[in-house]
Amino acid sequence: MTTAITLDCLSLMVAKAKEEIEQEIVDKEEEKERYLAERAPTLQTGGMSFAELQELCRELHAKVDVVDEERYDIEAKVMHNTREIKDLNIKVLDLRGKFKRPSLRRVRVSADAILRSLLGSKHKVSMDLRANLKSVKKEDTEKEKTVEVSDWRKNVEAMSGMEGRKKMFDAAKGTPQ
Repeated sequence: MTTAITLDCLSLMVAKAKEEIEQEIVDKEEEKERYLAERAPTLQTGGMSFAELQELCRELHAKVDVVDEERYDIEAKVMHNTREIKDLNIKVLDLRGKFKRPSLRRVRVSADAILRSLLGSKHKVSMDLRANLKSVKKEDTEKEKTVEVSDWRKNVEAMSGMEGRKKMFDAAKGTPQ
């Protein structure tokens, strides 16, 4: 149910967006037509003499020359700004390359030194982190292993054969013989 609702909403949104895009295209075309009608009115050449047509052509050439000069000036400014941006980017890259980051070294610092650096002279208590660790005796673990190995071997020898299986069966029943 919810997927159908979301798909309906989605299709409505797409349709609305499509309508808005089409309306925007129509508006742009109307704006273009209005601008051209304002800037470049239609020429009435009918009924003009040859001299008047030549004069009209001279005026149009003069206007085209003015527009070309403006276009050239704007292009020159754009090219100048583009070169300046490239030069500044090169300078930034050069500056980044000159300052190399030093490789960091691992420094061993004790807990006391860290506390002294953080607290300053207020730190007076020394911390011994190893004092709270549990101690393990190696001798105890070795004795336990040897006992387990001997017990295991005795159990295997005792349980081998029919007598061992009978003992296991009786032990499982709970009635020893």
